Amino acid sequence: MAPRSAPSARRQRIGVELRRLRERAGMTAAEASRALGTTQGQISNIEANRFGVNPERVRTLARIYGCTDTQLVDALADMAAERTRGWWEEYREILPQRLLDLAELEHHADALRVAQALHIPGLLQTAQHARALFADAVPPRLPHEIEHLMSYRIKRQAVLHRGTPLPYTALIHEAALHMRVGGPAVAAEQLNHLVEMGRRAHISVLVIPFGRGAFPGSGQGIDYAHGPVTHLDTVQLDTEHGSEFLDAAAQLERYTTVLDRLEKLALPAEESRELIAQAAATQK
Repeated sequence: MAPRSAPSARRQRIGVELRRLRERAGMTAAEASRALGTTQGQISNIEANRFGVNPERVRTLARIYGCTDTQLVDALADMAAERTRGWWEEYREILPQRLLDLAELEHHADALRVAQALHIPGLLQTAQHARALFADAVPPRLPHEIEHLMSYRIKRQAVLHRGTPLPYTALIHEAALHMRVGGPAVAAEQLNHLVEMGRRAHISVLVIPFGRGAFPGSGQGIDYAHGPVTHLDTVQLDTEHGSEFLDAAAQLERYTTVLDRLEKLALPAEESRELIAQAAATQK
């Protein structure tokens, strides 16, 4: 089995979940290797994603670990069987790996729920809004870097427009509606775009108004990607130093609770659109 180079976060998840299954079964890597008829090193390499694993090996290990969750095993086997290179691969060596991981996560998600306190979610940004954000980055970006990021951002948004569009819920604090990114004209265009996108059947744009007061979370951007089974959900956090991916059960439960509470604080969809439209009118 040949070593693997730079597996994506999605591919790494297979090894992480196999390790969790082994630990849940109370087996050491040495015990698992004896049951599989291989070396302890191979088990460790699979779990650390130094080597790839095929669907048959995933199912065999799941049987050894006594896993009876057939949906989880099927989902992991399907992940192991993936061989098609996604569009994001054309940006390898151009953009950071974490951005490629985010695009892959969104592409394979069954649904997305995001929360933003001061920004418009990336999948709902207009081209001019995104360009203004990229141009204002620290450290400053070169023109060709901005163009790469722009094309990447537009291609990410395809998940909302494909034949079977991605169910998408965006929770946005009212503060983000008044940031005037790119100036009044760009801000008005962006807000009107939010209203139009919120009218689509598979998209919910919900605004948390100023009057709701304190809200849970630190105000950081949260992207919650629902997998084929809850166990394979993933949380992506926006931080100043880049993206962070979380998938431990306690972390998933925490951010599910945070998003549930934010959704309860938000206005209903129609009232949210009215508030966004009012904010757009003030930009002129």
